[in-house]
Amino acid sequence: MSLCPLCNGMNDLNIQCQSCNNQMSDKGRYFDYFGDYSPYESIELMKESDGIATDKQDETCPHLFTCESCQQDKVILVQEV
Repeated sequence: MSLCPLCNGMNDLNIQCQSCNNQMSDKGRYFDYFGDYSPYESIELMKESDGIATDKQDETCPHLFTCESCQQDKVILVQEV
């Protein structure tokens, strides 16, 4: 089983907003926002139903980044280690 370096505090990722060039904030795993119980579901199960075709097989963790200035959202696939 792989580990996400962002979820486990091993790395930070600096993403710049494409709209306004400000720093975007990591809001955590993308699929944690699907519903009230999403953060408590199995990660592997959520990867099968998150709409991202390759995140399970490529061992990536989808993270939601949000620009606090212009409210743009972006999903970044973080390579697991």
